[in-house]
Amino acid sequence: MSKVFVLGGTGFLGYYTTLELLRRGYQVKTIALPPLPADGLLPDEVDVTLGDLFAMSDAEITALLADCEGVMYAAGADERVVPEAPALSFYYHANVLPTQRLARLAKAAGVKHFVVFGSYFAEFAMRLRDTLPTLADQPYPNTRLLQEQVAFAEGEGGMAVTSLRLPYIFGTMPGRMPLWQMFVEQIRGKAVFPALPGGTAMVTVEQVAEAAVGAMINGKHRQTFAIGDTNMTYHDFYQMIVDALGQTATTQIPVLDYETVRPAYEQIDAATAAAGKEHGIHTAMVGQTQALKLYIDPADTKQVLGIRDHDVRAAIEESLAKCIKG
Repeated sequence: MSKVFVLGGTGFLGYYTTLELLRRGYQVKTIALPPLPADGLLPDEVDVTLGDLFAMSDAEITALLADCEGVMYAAGADERVVPEAPALSFYYHANVLPTQRLARLAKAAGVKHFVVFGSYFAEFAMRLRDTLPTLADQPYPNTRLLQEQVAFAEGEGGMAVTSLRLPYIFGTMPGRMPLWQMFVEQIRGKAVFPALPGGTAMVTVEQVAEAAVGAMINGKHRQTFAIGDTNMTYHDFYQMIVDALGQTATTQIPVLDYETVRPAYEQIDAATAAAGKEHGIHTAMVGQTQALKLYIDPADTKQVLGIRDHDVRAAIEESLAKCIKG
């Protein structure tokens, strides 16, 4: 029976990846910062170490990974963080350097498969090179692409490194609040909440876990996988939030073009810069992406990764219900 190390095994994505690995018959080990988000979170058969992986020495990490065939890198900072400027430096140190180090040590330990949990902004930074050429220069997409490249380079010649480019993800887990709470609070009590005319790809967290295991088994070195299931407009997503809040009769969601909202978005970026901070994707650029349909064809990855059909709308409703309940 093969053993897999999951970095971030008590986080949202790592938790479900751990459960999927166990379901497939793998042994799993992980390391987590104390305290655990909920008592009895992980099954007893999971080898859990409490501590900070990146506070360990190279020799300690190599020893930790010595009996593992695979590594799942389900950790890092996402675009919701608004760090001190320059954001590029923040994301470089939060996502790129730790990934490079762990990939280097994993290969030295004899690990054969390394899966990076990345972002679909890396995918669309490449797809939209003609439409939005500056998206790839934004701190967050820029460093997500670099994260992949350094991991690929470290795996060269001995370890197959693949990357998942993940869209909006829905589901719940014990002890953690869904990240969609921020959207719920933005819309709660509002009479008007505008939407831009674009849309986004969506998946369930179970599908992310299935994709991760599929990438480990079937992925080839340097492959990237942009996964998706349901494509939905921002208007329809916001309407689901409005309905979940019981504000159907009191909240309107007009669809506005980007030029209408651009001055407000640019003001947000200016205020952020004045405070000495910087978004990983500048608010004005977020607006430009949300004017487009960032859709992904499920058929591109479903079969090769073994992603099963899931009810994404039900997962959205479950996520929103937990956010509203608190």
